[in-house]
Amino acid sequence: MEKNEFISVIKQHRNLIYKICSTYCQNPDNRKDIEQEILLQLWRSFQKFDGRVKMSTWIYKVALNTAVYYYRNDRKRTRGIAINEAVISLPDEEYNTDLDREIALVYQFIEKLNEIDKALVLLYLDNYKYKEIANVLGISETNVGSKISRIKKYLKDQFANHQKIDNHEIR
Repeated sequence: MEKNEFISVIKQHRNLIYKICSTYCQNPDNRKDIEQEILLQLWRSFQKFDGRVKMSTWIYKVALNTAVYYYRNDRKRTRGIAINEAVISLPDEEYNTDLDREIALVYQFIEKLNEIDKALVLLYLDNYKYKEIANVLGISETNVGSKISRIKKYLKDQFANHQKIDNHEIR
């Protein structure tokens, strides 16, 4: 693959990559590390992309697998290449200053989920079909549906508990 083609694909999907990085890592310095690791893995495996799934689905799968692995593996990592920040990085203020309270709460609640459930929520919120989610995560469609139901209940409960706390504090 040509370098310019790769950069173009990454720019088209940078929001998806940034979302995964932000979901799996709140620390800005570590988020840069995971961005770089995801880009490196995408570059290394791009030749294996065969077009059987959408490009975004494939990028999700590589990025999610990399994010999960990155935090499960606690040995030192070394970087062989430097990635130009302008290729992917978006200013934090684009994502932080315009978020309203409820969206910020959703992300706080999602942050508490395990790695697989976080990935599932990201895919679900991006309107992926159960079959696509199952393909990316390597689980059955039935399991996807069950997990989504449990996560929805969890999020509703979290909002209800938060509302009770807010109402109690106001009085």
